[in-house]
Amino acid sequence: MKVLIAIDSFKGSISSIDGSKAISLGIKDVYYDAQIITLPLADGGEGTVEALVQATGGQLIQKEVTGPLTEKVDAVYGILGDGKTAVIEVAAACGLPLVPSSERNPSVTTTYGVGELICNAIDKGCREFVIGLGGSATNDAGVGMLQALGFSFLDEHHEEVGLGGKVLQSVRKIDVINVHPGLKDCTFRVACDVNNPLYGPHGAAYIFGPQKGATTEMIKELDKGLKNFAQVVLHEVDTDIHNIVGGGAAGGLGAAFSGLLQAQLQSGIQLILDIVEVEDQIQGIDFVITGEGKLDGQTSMGKAPLGIAQLAHKYGIPVIALAGGVTEEASALNQLGITSCFSIMNAPMSLEQAMDSKVTFDNLRFTTSQLFRLIQAVRINSIQ
Repeated sequence: MKVLIAIDSFKGSISSIDGSKAISLGIKDVYYDAQIITLPLADGGEGTVEALVQATGGQLIQKEVTGPLTEKVDAVYGILGDGKTAVIEVAAACGLPLVPSSERNPSVTTTYGVGELICNAIDKGCREFVIGLGGSATNDAGVGMLQALGFSFLDEHHEEVGLGGKVLQSVRKIDVINVHPGLKDCTFRVACDVNNPLYGPHGAAYIFGPQKGATTEMIKELDKGLKNFAQVVLHEVDTDIHNIVGGGAAGGLGAAFSGLLQAQLQSGIQLILDIVEVEDQIQGIDFVITGEGKLDGQTSMGKAPLGIAQLAHKYGIPVIALAGGVTEEASALNQLGITSCFSIMNAPMSLEQAMDSKVTFDNLRFTTSQLFRLIQAVRINSIQ
């Protein structure tokens, strides 16, 4: 028996690494000599750094940076096993959880800390970057990040603008003379699973601003700023950042990475699968086990379990998906590569109980062992 375990984290409950341990124990309860390959997964959001560092034998780096409200925060990023690739979740430096609910205001929050993490990684010898967008508290079109990298954004008086989304309307000129010299040798691959443009009714401010604390009036001003910034970039560097698919991601960070750092924006799960070379690992596998906290209609929109399932389907390998909750909408996944879905909940319990990491660990192990007892019985009967 050879099994590949490739699950995402069960957000707020258990990490992909610990969840994989539980599933592995469940398999070993039945097939004690099973060969098990574990590849923690992520889709570019929370858990991406941990998953890629674990999968490649890399290391975690802690760095004090400027937080979204310009306070100092301790952020963690990873350097992969090759020693030259850094993986950064932007939320580590400018994520919404870093801002108290009462202080959320995308007019003032900044991505400056993201640029500081990139600088630190460059100084440590990294020239390739994997960036996970999502979860930011910002709407500054990545200006803060670029400022930390040495870009200057000047107003009509030829003075450097400040930080936060509110400064975008003031930008008139871009000066690149002091850009970090190592940046010219860097390549960026960015996990981006939204297709919003930079500004307009479907842009960063209107779609994502409210969850970051923006009022109706603030959204209008932020959108004007994003439009002005796009026009300045078009004039100064001859790059259209408004029409970049995904440019509105993370408050415009997608546009900054793609338009000013020549990044490649791509599906988060596809990027992760490429890095951990799952296609090489999947050869000769009998079963793939994947999963996440909840399997629903959103899973079919390109989240981690679907990515691994489609690859397994290519090789005719059965895929079992485990989750805390499985909605009726998840039945669509059976047509997309997931053979069968199972909830690990085995008794009535409160949400607090269900989210407890030990409960989740035990339920993952128990459910897995029961499934493999069934598989074992079917295999024995087929031989007889």
